[in-house]
Amino acid sequence: MTQPITILGGGLAGGLIAYALSQKRPEVPFLLHERAEVLGGNHVWSFFDGDVAAEDRWLVEPFISHSWQGYDVRFPELSRTLASRYNSIESEQFDAVLRRALPAERLRLGSAVAAAAEASGGGAVIDTRGPGDLATLDAGWQKFVGLELHTAEPHGLTRPIVMDATVEQIDGYRFVYVLPFGPQTLFIEDTYYSDGPELDVEAVKARILDYARAKGWAVTPANRQEAGVLPVVVRGDFDAYWASTGTGIAKAGMRAGLFHATTGYSLPDAVRLAARIARAPDLSAAALERLTHGHAARAWRRRGFYRLLDTMLFRAARPDERYRVMQRFYGLPEPLIQRFYAAETSVFDKLRILTGNPPIPIPRAIGAIIRNRA
Repeated sequence: MTQPITILGGGLAGGLIAYALSQKRPEVPFLLHERAEVLGGNHVWSFFDGDVAAEDRWLVEPFISHSWQGYDVRFPELSRTLASRYNSIESEQFDAVLRRALPAERLRLGSAVAAAAEASGGGAVIDTRGPGDLATLDAGWQKFVGLELHTAEPHGLTRPIVMDATVEQIDGYRFVYVLPFGPQTLFIEDTYYSDGPELDVEAVKARILDYARAKGWAVTPANRQEAGVLPVVVRGDFDAYWASTGTGIAKAGMRAGLFHATTGYSLPDAVRLAARIARAPDLSAAALERLTHGHAARAWRRRGFYRLLDTMLFRAARPDERYRVMQRFYGLPEPLIQRFYAAETSVFDKLRILTGNPPIPIPRAIGAIIRNRA
């Protein structure tokens, strides 16, 4: 008899695992617990086509709310249009697709679980309930507030602005992110790469409205508002991070440390792990713990380069010059940029990123790396 699986958390990671099992392993009994009354919370997740392998596209295709061919970036000394397709998932679409795909008996909404052990019922548990102890990490912070806005007239954007760093640089590296959800609907997010996690939501909302007015858009806020603070990891103890939320159970998403160390992106990792779980021949509790822990530990080891870049960004670059790092990065070949976001940077990519005319003085960068390793 197949052992039942309890998935804790109906966010991106937990929802994708449940969907993958429902589509590829219908014989496996599972139960998805979510403390809220909706799945996916209140989020907009975005990804480039290159972030998801072709063989895993089935896992995200039904959830996509918007898709655009190409995107723009804007810096004080560089403006560029890149050809990669960009996609966004709204949490309302995520919730609707999961409700259609999952039998009602597989869902427990409004179900808060204090400890993984009490939910297992003797079967396997996959815990996806948010991050572990961030005190085990040395990190900078990516902070953001996003607002959906209606424009009085068509705004004229046909593709996203993924980074507009021509704005005033406040509290570190600041950029504005704009998604055209419709002819008169925009989702605008104001993002900061800062030394501290403090976020003044009302002040940032005011800056978003100022940005819209400066673009000539007369806007009215809609219902969607999103805010968050994510770690940008410089270094950390993976074993301590994993153990901070318990041992002996499977984990996914932020709980497992599965997020891009520089961008904070978690969707590519969520897709990869959900697809791998759906392919696994053994879904017992012990096998799932080994699979998820091993998968996350390998990802952590492979991504030391991104933590090195974060060291230079937060420990070597002055806050008001951090934008120069991203400005130079976006002048590099587009395939390299695609591989970076997918966390698949090659050896040659790494050499290309670190050589040439770096925006941070080399002695200062080397000094920061040495201090961080001390």
